[in-house]
Amino acid sequence: MVRLWLDLMTLRNIPQRTFGIDYDRNCFVKDGHPFRYISGSIHYSRVPRYYWKDRLLKMKMAGLDAIQTYVPWNYHEPQMGVYDFSGDRDLEYFLQLANEIGLLVILRAGPYICAEWDMGGLPAWLLEKESIVLRSSDSDYLAAVEKWMGVLLPKMKHHLYQNGGPIIMVQVENEYGSYFACDYDYLRSLLKIFRQHLGDEVVLFTTDGASQFHLKCGALQGLYATVDFAPGGNVTAAFLAQRSSEPTGPLVNSEFYTGWLDHWGHRHVVVPSQTIAKTLNEILERGANVNLYMFIGGTNFGYWNGANMPYMSQPTSYDYDAPLSEAGDLTEKYFALREVIGMVSIPSTFLEWFFEISQVRKLSCTCNCFLVRKLFVICKLTV
Repeated sequence: MVRLWLDLMTLRNIPQRTFGIDYDRNCFVKDGHPFRYISGSIHYSRVPRYYWKDRLLKMKMAGLDAIQTYVPWNYHEPQMGVYDFSGDRDLEYFLQLANEIGLLVILRAGPYICAEWDMGGLPAWLLEKESIVLRSSDSDYLAAVEKWMGVLLPKMKHHLYQNGGPIIMVQVENEYGSYFACDYDYLRSLLKIFRQHLGDEVVLFTTDGASQFHLKCGALQGLYATVDFAPGGNVTAAFLAQRSSEPTGPLVNSEFYTGWLDHWGHRHVVVPSQTIAKTLNEILERGANVNLYMFIGGTNFGYWNGANMPYMSQPTSYDYDAPLSEAGDLTEKYFALREVIGMVSIPSTFLEWFFEISQVRKLSCTCNCFLVRKLFVICKLTV
Protein backbone atom coordinates (compact mmCIF):
# COMPACT_ATOMS: atom_id res chain seq x y z
CA MET A 1 0.00 0.00 0.00
CA VAL A 2 2.84 2.36 0.91
CA ARG A 3 4.62 1.46 -2.36
CA LEU A 4 1.45 2.28 -4.34
CA TRP A 5 1.13 5.63 -2.58
CA LEU A 6 4.77 6.46 -3.35
CA ASP A 7 4.25 5.51 -7.02
CA LEU A 8 1.20 7.77 -7.23
CA MET A 9 3.09 10.66 -5.63
CA THR A 10 5.93 10.16 -8.11
CA LEU A 11 3.50 10.30 -11.02
CA ARG A 12 1.98 13.49 -9.65
CA ASN A 13 5.44 15.11 -9.56
CA ILE A 14 6.19 14.34 -13.21
CA PRO A 15 5.81 17.63 -15.10
CA GLN A 16 3.14 17.59 -17.81
CA ARG A 17 4.53 17.93 -21.32
CA THR A 18 2.76 20.69 -23.25
CA PHE A 19 3.28 22.56 -26.49
CA GLY A 20 1.12 25.37 -27.76
CA ILE A 21 0.89 28.97 -28.98
CA ASP A 22 1.05 32.11 -26.85
CA TYR A 23 -0.80 34.74 -28.91
CA ASP A 24 -0.13 37.46 -26.34
CA ARG A 25 3.65 37.10 -26.57
CA ASN A 26 3.83 36.01 -30.21
CA CYS A 27 5.64 32.73 -29.63
CA PHE A 28 5.32 29.02 -29.03
CA VAL A 29 5.23 27.74 -25.45
CA LYS A 30 6.83 24.43 -24.52
CA ASP A 31 6.28 23.05 -21.03
CA GLY A 32 5.17 26.49 -19.88
CA HIS A 33 8.19 28.36 -21.26
CA PRO A 34 8.54 30.47 -24.42
CA PHE A 35 10.12 28.43 -27.18
CA ARG A 36 11.58 29.07 -30.63
CA TYR A 37 12.56 26.17 -32.89
CA ILE A 38 15.23 25.88 -35.56
CA SER A 39 14.54 22.74 -37.55
CA GLY A 40 15.69 21.01 -40.72
CA SER A 41 13.93 18.88 -43.30
CA ILE A 42 14.79 15.23 -43.80
CA HIS A 43 12.52 12.85 -45.70
CA TYR A 44 12.77 9.33 -44.29
CA SER A 45 11.50 8.05 -47.65
CA ARG A 46 14.62 9.46 -49.36
CA VAL A 47 17.18 8.06 -46.89
CA PRO A 48 17.66 4.31 -46.27
CA ARG A 49 16.73 3.19 -42.76
CA TYR A 50 20.36 2.12 -42.18
CA TYR A 51 21.45 5.79 -42.36
CA TRP A 52 18.61 7.43 -40.41
CA LYS A 53 20.52 7.62 -37.12
CA ASP A 54 23.66 8.96 -38.80
CA ARG A 55 21.75 11.77 -40.53
CA LEU A 56 19.73 12.67 -37.43
CA LEU A 57 22.86 12.86 -35.26
CA LYS A 58 24.51 15.19 -37.79
CA MET A 59 21.43 17.39 -37.74
CA LYS A 60 21.47 17.49 -33.96
CA MET A 61 25.17 18.42 -33.98
CA ALA A 62 24.38 21.35 -36.27
CA GLY A 63 22.39 22.88 -33.43
CA LEU A 64 18.89 22.02 -34.62
CA ASP A 65 16.05 21.65 -32.11
CA ALA A 66 13.77 19.74 -34.46
CA ILE A 67 13.34 17.98 -37.77
CA GLN A 68 10.55 18.24 -40.29
CA THR A 69 9.40 15.35 -42.45
CA TYR A 70 6.67 14.53 -44.98
CA VAL A 71 4.50 11.41 -44.94
CA PRO A 72 3.95 10.24 -48.55
CA TRP A 73 0.60 8.47 -48.68
CA ASN A 74 1.50 6.45 -51.80
CA TYR A 75 4.69 5.22 -50.11
CA HIS A 76 2.63 3.48 -47.43
CA GLU A 77 -0.51 2.50 -49.38
CA PRO A 78 0.76 1.57 -52.87
CA GLN A 79 -2.42 -0.42 -53.49
CA MET A 80 -5.84 0.37 -52.09
CA GLY A 81 -6.14 -1.08 -48.60
CA VAL A 82 -2.58 -2.51 -48.61
CA TYR A 83 -0.45 -0.73 -46.01
CA ASP A 84 3.31 -0.95 -45.54
CA PHE A 85 5.10 0.50 -42.51
CA SER A 86 8.06 -1.91 -42.52
CA GLY A 87 11.77 -1.52 -43.29
CA ASP A 88 12.54 1.81 -44.97
CA ARG A 89 8.85 2.71 -44.46
CA ASP A 90 8.94 2.26 -40.68
CA LEU A 91 7.86 5.78 -39.79
CA GLU A 92 7.33 5.01 -36.12
CA TYR A 93 10.90 3.75 -35.77
CA PHE A 94 12.12 6.94 -37.45
CA LEU A 95 10.17 9.02 -34.92
CA GLN A 96 11.51 6.90 -32.07
CA LEU A 97 15.09 7.54 -33.23
CA ALA A 98 14.48 11.28 -33.39
CA ASN A 99 13.08 11.21 -29.87
CA GLU A 100 16.04 9.25 -28.51
CA ILE A 101 18.50 11.68 -30.10
CA GLY A 102 16.65 14.66 -28.61
CA LEU A 103 15.08 16.10 -31.74
CA LEU A 104 11.51 17.35 -31.82
CA VAL A 105 9.45 16.54 -34.91
CA ILE A 106 7.25 18.68 -37.15
CA LEU A 107 5.12 16.20 -39.09
CA ARG A 108 3.74 17.11 -42.51
CA ALA A 109 0.99 14.52 -42.81
CA GLY A 110 -0.61 15.50 -46.12
CA PRO A 111 -2.67 14.00 -47.66
CA TYR A 112 -1.00 16.01 -50.46
CA ILE A 113 2.66 16.85 -49.76
CA CYS A 114 4.19 18.06 -53.07
CA ALA A 115 7.86 17.47 -52.06
CA GLU A 116 8.84 16.84 -55.69
CA TRP A 117 7.50 13.36 -54.99
CA ASP A 118 5.50 11.23 -57.42
CA MET A 119 1.96 12.69 -57.63
CA GLY A 120 2.68 14.77 -54.56
CA GLY A 121 2.29 11.68 -52.39
CA LEU A 122 -1.22 10.86 -53.61
CA PRO A 123 -1.68 7.20 -54.66
CA ALA A 124 -2.09 6.61 -58.40
CA TRP A 125 -5.00 4.24 -57.73
CA LEU A 126 -7.13 7.27 -56.85
CA LEU A 127 -7.28 7.99 -60.59
CA GLU A 128 -9.15 4.76 -61.26
CA LYS A 129 -12.22 6.85 -60.51
CA GLU A 130 -12.24 9.05 -63.62
CA SER A 131 -14.54 11.70 -62.18
CA ILE A 132 -12.50 12.21 -58.99
CA VAL A 133 -11.35 15.75 -58.16
CA LEU A 134 -8.14 15.55 -56.15
CA ARG A 135 -7.49 17.91 -53.23
CA SER A 136 -11.13 18.92 -52.97
CA SER A 137 -14.32 18.07 -51.08
CA ASP A 138 -15.17 15.55 -53.80
CA SER A 139 -16.88 12.70 -51.94
CA ASP A 140 -14.77 9.92 -53.49
CA TYR A 141 -11.53 11.71 -52.71
CA LEU A 142 -12.54 12.57 -49.14
CA ALA A 143 -13.64 9.00 -48.48
CA ALA A 144 -10.19 7.73 -49.48
CA VAL A 145 -8.47 10.44 -47.42
CA GLU A 146 -10.58 9.67 -44.35
CA LYS A 147 -9.77 5.97 -44.60
CA TRP A 148 -6.03 6.65 -44.96
CA MET A 149 -5.93 9.15 -42.11
CA GLY A 150 -7.82 6.61 -40.00
CA VAL A 151 -4.75 4.39 -40.38
CA LEU A 152 -1.95 6.98 -40.17
CA LEU A 153 -3.07 9.44 -37.50
CA PRO A 154 -3.85 6.94 -34.70
CA LYS A 155 -0.26 5.69 -35.13
CA MET A 156 1.00 9.27 -34.86
CA LYS A 157 -1.06 10.11 -31.77
CA HIS A 158 1.20 7.93 -29.61
CA HIS A 159 4.17 10.04 -30.76
CA LEU A 160 2.70 13.47 -29.95
CA TYR A 161 4.78 15.54 -27.54
CA GLN A 162 2.11 15.55 -24.83
CA ASN A 163 2.06 11.75 -25.02
CA GLY A 164 5.81 11.42 -24.51
CA GLY A 165 6.81 11.51 -28.19
CA PRO A 166 8.67 14.10 -30.28
CA ILE A 167 5.86 15.50 -32.49
CA ILE A 168 5.10 19.12 -31.54
CA MET A 169 3.16 20.21 -34.66
CA VAL A 170 1.30 18.58 -37.54
CA GLN A 171 0.85 20.21 -40.93
CA VAL A 172 -2.43 19.79 -42.79
CA GLU A 173 -2.18 19.64 -46.63
CA ASN A 174 0.61 21.64 -48.28
CA GLU A 175 0.65 25.01 -50.03
CA TYR A 176 -3.04 24.66 -50.81
CA GLY A 177 -3.20 28.35 -51.69
CA SER A 178 -1.30 27.54 -54.89
CA TYR A 179 -3.95 25.05 -56.04
CA PHE A 180 -6.81 26.01 -58.38
CA ALA A 181 -9.64 24.52 -56.33
CA CYS A 182 -9.65 26.94 -53.36
CA ASP A 183 -12.09 24.63 -51.58
CA TYR A 184 -12.57 25.73 -47.97
CA ASP A 185 -14.94 22.83 -47.32
CA TYR A 186 -12.03 20.51 -48.12
CA LEU A 187 -9.79 22.20 -45.55
CA ARG A 188 -12.60 22.14 -42.99
CA SER A 189 -13.06 18.41 -43.58
CA LEU A 190 -9.34 17.82 -43.07
CA LEU A 191 -9.36 19.88 -39.88
CA LYS A 192 -12.24 17.78 -38.54
CA ILE A 193 -10.48 14.51 -39.44
CA PHE A 194 -7.17 15.57 -37.85
CA ARG A 195 -8.85 16.78 -34.67
CA GLN A 196 -10.90 13.60 -34.45
CA HIS A 197 -7.79 11.42 -34.44
CA LEU A 198 -5.19 13.66 -32.76
CA GLY A 199 -7.27 15.62 -30.26
CA ASP A 200 -7.47 19.31 -29.50
CA GLU A 201 -4.07 19.85 -27.88
CA VAL A 202 -1.74 19.39 -30.85
CA VAL A 203 -0.84 22.46 -32.92
CA LEU A 204 -2.17 22.04 -36.47
CA PHE A 205 -0.81 24.38 -39.14
CA THR A 206 -0.63 25.19 -42.84
CA THR A 207 2.21 26.36 -45.07
CA ASP A 208 1.87 28.67 -48.06
CA GLY A 209 3.86 31.12 -50.12
CA ALA A 210 4.59 34.43 -48.39
CA SER A 211 1.91 36.51 -50.09
CA GLN A 212 -1.72 37.37 -49.41
CA PHE A 213 -2.60 35.78 -52.74
CA HIS A 214 -1.35 32.36 -51.60
CA LEU A 215 -2.68 32.69 -48.07
CA LYS A 216 -6.18 33.60 -49.30
CA CYS A 217 -7.04 30.00 -50.20
CA GLY A 218 -4.40 28.25 -48.08
CA ALA A 219 -5.29 29.55 -44.63
CA LEU A 220 -8.25 28.50 -42.50
CA GLN A 221 -9.41 29.43 -39.02
CA GLY A 222 -8.35 26.66 -36.66
CA LEU A 223 -5.12 25.98 -38.57
CA TYR A 224 -2.15 28.20 -37.72
CA ALA A 225 -0.93 29.81 -40.95
CA THR A 226 2.82 29.81 -41.67
CA VAL A 227 4.75 30.89 -44.76
CA ASP A 228 7.72 29.81 -46.83
CA PHE A 229 10.30 31.94 -48.63
CA ALA A 230 13.79 31.79 -50.10
CA PRO A 231 17.05 33.47 -49.05
CA GLY A 232 17.98 36.84 -50.52
CA GLY A 233 14.47 38.32 -50.27
CA ASN A 234 12.77 40.84 -48.01
CA VAL A 235 12.31 39.04 -44.69
CA THR A 236 10.16 41.81 -43.22
CA ALA A 237 7.74 41.77 -46.16
CA ALA A 238 7.50 37.97 -46.02
CA PHE A 239 6.51 37.94 -42.36
CA LEU A 240 4.10 40.84 -42.91
CA ALA A 241 2.29 38.51 -45.32
CA GLN A 242 1.97 35.95 -42.52
CA ARG A 243 0.65 38.68 -40.26
CA SER A 244 -2.19 39.28 -42.73
CA SER A 245 -3.53 35.84 -41.71
CA GLU A 246 -2.10 35.61 -38.20
CA PRO A 247 -2.03 39.11 -36.62
CA THR A 248 -0.53 37.60 -33.47
CA GLY A 249 1.38 34.43 -32.68
CA PRO A 250 4.86 33.19 -33.60
CA LEU A 251 6.54 34.11 -36.88
CA VAL A 252 7.29 30.92 -38.83
CA ASN A 253 9.09 30.18 -42.09
CA SER A 254 8.25 26.52 -42.64
CA GLU A 255 10.38 26.21 -45.77
CA PHE A 256 13.52 28.32 -45.83
CA TYR A 257 15.29 27.01 -48.91
CA THR A 258 18.93 26.00 -48.44
CA GLY A 259 19.24 25.16 -52.13
CA TRP A 260 16.81 24.21 -54.86
CA LEU A 261 15.44 21.24 -56.76
CA ASP A 262 16.99 19.95 -59.97
CA HIS A 263 15.27 19.11 -63.26
CA TRP A 264 16.21 16.35 -65.66
CA GLY A 265 18.64 17.61 -68.30
CA HIS A 266 19.46 20.83 -66.45
CA ARG A 267 22.56 21.76 -64.46
CA HIS A 268 22.66 21.02 -60.75
CA VAL A 269 21.37 24.09 -58.85
CA VAL A 270 23.81 25.67 -56.39
CA VAL A 271 22.89 28.43 -53.93
CA PRO A 272 25.82 30.23 -52.19
CA SER A 273 26.26 29.51 -48.49
CA GLN A 274 26.78 33.21 -47.73
CA THR A 275 23.37 34.14 -49.15
CA ILE A 276 21.60 31.55 -47.02
CA ALA A 277 23.56 32.37 -43.87
CA LYS A 278 22.80 36.09 -44.21
CA THR A 279 19.03 35.61 -44.56
CA LEU A 280 18.96 32.95 -41.83
CA ASN A 281 20.63 35.45 -39.53
CA GLU A 282 17.94 38.04 -40.38
CA ILE A 283 15.17 35.52 -39.65
CA LEU A 284 16.63 34.53 -36.30
CA GLU A 285 17.24 38.15 -35.25
CA ARG A 286 13.48 38.69 -35.54
CA GLY A 287 12.89 35.87 -33.08
CA ALA A 288 11.20 33.83 -35.78
CA ASN A 289 10.96 30.06 -36.03
CA VAL A 290 12.50 28.50 -39.10
CA ASN A 291 12.77 25.19 -40.89
CA LEU A 292 15.70 24.67 -43.24
CA TYR A 293 14.35 22.95 -46.36
CA MET A 294 16.23 20.75 -47.06
CA PHE A 295 18.88 19.97 -44.45
CA ILE A 296 19.54 16.74 -46.29
CA GLY A 297 17.82 15.99 -49.58
CA GLY A 298 18.61 12.33 -50.18
CA THR A 299 17.61 10.21 -53.16
CA ASN A 300 14.47 9.54 -55.22
CA PHE A 301 14.68 5.76 -55.26
CA GLY A 302 12.72 3.70 -57.77
CA TYR A 303 10.20 5.87 -59.62
CA TRP A 304 9.32 8.14 -56.71
CA ASN A 305 10.66 11.31 -58.34
CA GLY A 306 8.07 13.96 -59.15
CA ALA A 307 7.72 16.53 -61.92
CA ASN A 308 6.69 20.15 -62.39
CA MET A 309 4.41 21.76 -64.95
CA PRO A 310 5.02 22.38 -67.76
CA TYR A 311 6.41 18.87 -67.60
CA MET A 312 9.93 18.86 -66.16
CA SER A 313 10.83 15.79 -64.13
CA GLN A 314 13.13 15.63 -61.14
CA PRO A 315 16.15 13.30 -61.46
CA THR A 316 17.04 10.43 -59.14
CA SER A 317 19.20 12.71 -57.00
CA TYR A 318 17.46 15.02 -54.55
CA ASP A 319 20.71 16.50 -53.28
CA TYR A 320 19.12 19.98 -53.19
CA ASP A 321 22.54 21.55 -52.53
CA ALA A 322 21.64 20.99 -48.88
CA PRO A 323 23.99 21.35 -45.85
CA LEU A 324 24.31 17.54 -45.78
CA SER A 325 24.99 16.11 -49.21
CA GLU A 326 22.95 13.34 -50.81
CA ALA A 327 25.52 10.90 -49.37
CA GLY A 328 25.25 12.48 -45.90
CA ASP A 329 28.60 14.29 -46.01
CA LEU A 330 29.20 17.55 -44.15
CA THR A 331 29.56 20.46 -46.57
CA GLU A 332 30.86 24.01 -46.35
CA LYS A 333 27.22 25.09 -46.11
CA TYR A 334 26.73 22.86 -43.06
CA PHE A 335 29.47 24.64 -41.14
CA ALA A 336 28.36 28.10 -42.29
CA LEU A 337 24.80 27.53 -41.07
CA ARG A 338 25.95 25.83 -37.87
CA GLU A 339 27.90 28.97 -37.04
CA VAL A 340 24.80 31.15 -37.46
CA ILE A 341 22.68 28.74 -35.42
CA GLY A 342 25.37 28.66 -32.73
CA MET A 343 24.92 32.39 -32.16
CA VAL A 344 21.39 31.78 -30.86
CA SER A 345 21.89 28.41 -29.17
CA ILE A 346 21.49 29.72 -25.63
CA PRO A 347 21.36 27.47 -22.53
CA SER A 348 17.78 26.85 -21.41
CA THR A 349 18.51 27.98 -17.82
CA PHE A 350 19.67 31.35 -19.13
CA LEU A 351 16.56 31.64 -21.31
CA GLU A 352 14.20 30.76 -18.47
CA TRP A 353 15.79 33.35 -16.21
CA PHE A 354 15.57 36.05 -18.88
CA PHE A 355 11.96 35.28 -19.79
CA GLU A 356 10.92 35.37 -16.12
CA ILE A 357 12.45 38.84 -15.85
CA SER A 358 10.87 39.98 -19.12
CA GLN A 359 7.37 38.92 -18.07
CA VAL A 360 7.47 41.67 -15.47
CA ARG A 361 8.40 44.11 -18.27
CA LYS A 362 5.67 42.69 -20.58
CA LEU A 363 8.05 42.16 -23.51
CA SER A 364 7.03 40.09 -26.52
CA CYS A 365 8.86 36.87 -27.39
CA THR A 366 10.16 38.46 -30.59
CA CYS A 367 11.67 41.29 -28.58
CA ASN A 368 12.93 38.78 -26.01
CA CYS A 369 14.78 36.70 -28.57
CA PHE A 370 16.53 39.76 -29.99
CA LEU A 371 17.56 41.04 -26.55
CA VAL A 372 18.60 37.61 -25.30
CA ARG A 373 20.85 37.12 -28.30
CA LYS A 374 22.58 40.47 -27.84
CA LEU A 375 22.90 40.01 -24.08
CA PHE A 376 24.23 36.46 -24.43
CA VAL A 377 26.90 37.60 -26.90
CA ILE A 378 27.98 40.27 -24.40
CA CYS A 379 28.06 37.67 -21.61
CA LYS A 380 30.19 35.32 -23.69
CA LEU A 381 32.61 38.14 -24.46
CA THR A 382 32.96 39.09 -20.81
CA VAL A 383 33.37 35.59 -19.37
